[in-house]
Order: sequence, then C-alpha cells, then structure tokens
Amino acid sequence: MPRYKVTVVGAGMVGGTLAQRLAERDYAHVVLVDIVEGLPQGKALDITEAGPIYGYDSVVTGTNGYQETAGSDLVVITSGIARKPGMSRDDLLRTNAGIVREVTERVRETSPEAVLVVVSNPLDAMVTLAHRVSGFPKQRVVGMAGVLDSARYRTFIAMELGVSVEDVHGFVLGGHGDTMVPLPRYTNVAGIPLTQLLPADRIQAVVERTRNGGGEIVSLLKTGSAYAAPSASVVEMVDAILLDKKRVLPCAALLEGEYGIDGIFVGVPCVLGAGGVERILEIELTAEERAALHRSAEAVRELWQALEGTPATS
Repeated sequence: MPRYKVTVVGAGMVGGTLAQRLAERDYAHVVLVDIVEGLPQGKALDITEAGPIYGYDSVVTGTNGYQETAGSDLVVITSGIARKPGMSRDDLLRTNAGIVREVTERVRETSPEAVLVVVSNPLDAMVTLAHRVSGFPKQRVVGMAGVLDSARYRTFIAMELGVSVEDVHGFVLGGHGDTMVPLPRYTNVAGIPLTQLLPADRIQAVVERTRNGGGEIVSLLKTGSAYAAPSASVVEMVDAILLDKKRVLPCAALLEGEYGIDGIFVGVPCVLGAGGVERILEIELTAEERAALHRSAEAVRELWQALEGTPATS
C-alpha cells in the first residue's frame, strides 16, 4: 500500500512533536519544514533514528524549502510565534497572519490538492485567512481547536470526578479562546449526564478552567506554550481524514448559514473523512447556548475584520 505524504510546516514544539507522532503512526512519509536552517533537518533525522526502536518505517525529511513537500496529501500549518505570558491570542494576529499567508501561498503552489489543517493562533482568524489565500474548497481547509479544547474539558471533568478520561464524552463549540462554548448538557460519563454527577458550581468551574486551559499552561511554562495535547489533537484529525474514518470531531469549519452564522470559520461538530470536512452536524441548542455560540462567532468575526482592516460591525 502506498504511503501518504504529510507536510508539517513549523518545526517548533508543536510541529516537531507532531512529526514524531505521525511517524509513529507508520502510514505516511513526513516532511518537516522550517525557515531555521538545520532545525527541521535535525529533528527529522532524530525522529527517523527512533524507527528501529519503535518499529516504524516512516521516512521523515527536514527542509527549509517547499520542493520536498510537492504533492502532499495533507499539510499542517503550525508555524508562527508562540504565546508568551500575558499575551492574548489577539496580540499574535498580525505577525502570524503574515507567516500563515506566505506559507499558504507556497502550499497552494506545491500541493494544490492537499487538505489543509491550520493550527497557528489566533486559530479561527488564521484558518479563515488560509482559506481565502489558498482558494481551496471549504471542505479541504479546517482548523484544529475544538479537539484540543474538548480534550482539556474532558480531562478536567475526569480529574473532578476521579474517573477515567476514556469514559468522559463531551465537546466544545465556538472560537478557540475566551469565548469558547463547552456544552455540559451534551456531556456524559459512561452515558450518565454530567449534570447528575456534578453540581452547577463545579461544572462552571470546569468550564472556566477549559476556557483558560492554554493560558494556564503558558503561565506555568513561562517560556513556551502547550505542545503535547495540541499535537495529539492534530493526529486525531489526520487519522480521520487520511484513513477516511468519518470521525465526528469538533473542528473550525467554514459556516455558510449553519447555526445562523455565515462567512467565518467557527468550531462545530464535523464529520472528517477522505474529503476533509465532509459534513457539518447541526445540533439543537438552547437559546442560551445559541447566544453564547453567536457571541463567540462575533468575537471571531471582529478579529477577522481587524485583520482585514475593516471596521467591525455587529
């Protein structure tokens, strides 16, 4: 069976860890790209040399250019500056926009049939930008955020209840940031509704910790941001797409009227398969949940309009 070709742009902590996780999946050859000379080459060689121990035959190539990436089936964009203590995702906007724009242009030239998975922050604005710049169909551009936010949400619930994370099922909608929308009403532990297991104040504490999950790690690390859980979240999406698994995962997808939102990428439940975002699932929301999702979408829209240089309108 021929191997897939996956390109990871950005060889920092997220990108390097992602390349390792993908190599260990053993279904794709991985190309790791970065502008820093020697960085992607060194990480790629190190990951390849772990193959005899972990038992994978994946070839990992490091490069400072895009020639080696040509014809990729899937490209993950992780490049950009990381959040620093006290820095909001909004602060990252203009710097990372320039980086994502340039990367997307190169990907469009070298891998015009690829599925594009965007990880760079601020996520929702960056995936919207990548879609506009690439000109790719909306199904082939998707943002990673909901899987990560949902993993944090499930982790905190498991910690609160003293149960296995495997038995906690729930997801997060909306933008990747302070306005994300965890849904306790759709959350369960081995089928038992969360609302029967935790009082309202403890559920709210979990929701707030989830919203601040990335910032909590940044404040602890002081010189970096999360990379283990983000890279694992990308792998779950890549698996679903390349292996055509039809997984239902919360991802940033382009909405065109779903949930009453139009023209921007926002986190919603998606069916991921060989075509990328094959379907968006519209679930029933209460008036309060819907209002929260619309507030989150409006925050994303304002960020995008700030990037475009146009005044934000409600």
